[in-house]
Amino acid sequence: MSEAHRVVAILPSDDLDASERFYQRLGFEVVSDHGHYRILADGRGWHLHLNRMKGWPAKLEDNPFGLYLYVEDVDAVAERVRELIIEPGAPHRKPWGTYEFAVSDPSGTLVRVGRILE
Repeated sequence: MSEAHRVVAILPSDDLDASERFYQRLGFEVVSDHGHYRILADGRGWHLHLNRMKGWPAKLEDNPFGLYLYVEDVDAVAERVRELIIEPGAPHRKPWGTYEFAVSDPSGTLVRVGRILE
């Protein structure tokens, strides 16, 4: 895999500090801080950019964004955010062939964390 060929999500956030704390609980760390723009990574393949946008979103339920974070040890990540998990009993198997759970970040972005079942 080439580092030059990848995709990274850029998420808007009204509160970068709250968003940073949330993503740190999932396993991200800040690798570059430009005040209004922060770059996060986990050192194993996850990359995320947070962009300060005052007033975003006007209502949490209006946020159309979502992320899917693939990870081998879904249960370990779930333990770090257990009280934020949206679906009771998750993580669990999904009909589409994954083992996953979902949480919402401080800006209302849906974040699914899972792995493909074989």
